Amino acid sequence: MGGFSSHNLAFAFGLLGNIISFFVFLSPLPTFYKIYQKKSTEGFQSVPYVVALFSAMLLMYYAFLKDNDGILIITINSFGCLVETIYIAVYLFYAPKKTKKQVIRTQSVEYMPFSLSLSLTLNAVMWFFYGLLIKDFNVAIPNVLGFVFGIIQMVLYGIYKRKGTKKLALAVEGQKIMAAIDAHQMLEKQVIADQVIIDVAKLSEMVDVCPETVPLVPCAAIELDDHIAAELVLAKAN
Repeated sequence: MGGFSSHNLAFAFGLLGNIISFFVFLSPLPTFYKIYQKKSTEGFQSVPYVVALFSAMLLMYYAFLKDNDGILIITINSFGCLVETIYIAVYLFYAPKKTKKQVIRTQSVEYMPFSLSLSLTLNAVMWFFYGLLIKDFNVAIPNVLGFVFGIIQMVLYGIYKRKGTKKLALAVEGQKIMAAIDAHQMLEKQVIADQVIIDVAKLSEMVDVCPETVPLVPCAAIELDDHIAAELVLAKAN
């Protein structure tokens, strides 16, 4: 009775592992929909999908070598091989010729979806207990690493998310300050331009009042004798 109960429990964990793995394989769909919309892979990396494909292929090979208890591993990893192959094909289609790496130094979570980290952690827990219950440490032990790495990813996500929020607030504040400076500079330029227009208008009025003046000499300061006046009239007539 105890063996039968243990077998049922192992099957239950294996089934839960299959269900969670199914959603793990589908979790990158929002990422690839974003890639499809923007027609570019941007900062997203292909390494997780290549590794997932390689892992699914190895697990399928391992399950085929087992005498029993391999059907659950074969079914879900067959689906995983298909899905990961499609992801890689889409990535290759939209990958730019020159990509910029988004690494930890950027301290950005834009290209590290939290849902993927969470689902991978839960998936590792299910498959760990499945391997433990069927006494297959080749299945259980690797998922300990999967659980640890999943926790690390979620911790990093929380840290960088807070930093990203602070940086965004500082960036917005900086943009507001720069906008205020630009507006002030534009206002100063407008005031200067208006003053220039006023000065030009005043000069024009002075020219209209004294149309026959010699430059830099006021009209009232010029006194012409009759001889000079006659010569000027004669020159104008010619």
